[in-house]
Amino acid sequence: MTETWDDVNEQVKTDWKDDTTPFERVYEVVEQTHDGQSAAKIGERALVSEPTARRHCKSLVNTGFAETEQEGQTTLYKRNSDRVLMSRIRELREEVTRPELLDSIQEMKAEIRRYEDRYDVVSPEELAQQLDADETDGWDDLTAWRTTRQNLAVAQAALAYDEASHQLAV
Repeated sequence: MTETWDDVNEQVKTDWKDDTTPFERVYEVVEQTHDGQSAAKIGERALVSEPTARRHCKSLVNTGFAETEQEGQTTLYKRNSDRVLMSRIRELREEVTRPELLDSIQEMKAEIRRYEDRYDVVSPEELAQQLDADETDGWDDLTAWRTTRQNLAVAQAALAYDEASHQLAV
């Protein structure tokens, strides 16, 4: 069975390489990179040489899609989190009406209040300090709470962005 999977994985890599340019593959890898990675690691994942990966990563940094950080002598590349956030805000603004956004914000605030009341804490971080390792439901709720808090922040930012856009248009 392992041999079959190895063949499938190799075929997927071959197809990806045949159907994309080196730049497209580096772009896709960086787009999925939250923590900085070296050009060598990105090149390995993107099926390109290290110099090719470094060249394309530098282009992505110049366009603002990626950012760098230093780890000793090594430059690490990752997607630009501000750009990702702005993309999510614009996407939300285009796909959801203002009343829907306001309703969603109210629902998320109510959900957060339910977590606070259920666990008698004010944050997921405080809940994490109280949970035992085997409390599956509590850890699931903690994850959902963090996600809701992140989604609320993005929704509120989209609302503020929408308001600012309207004010600038006047």
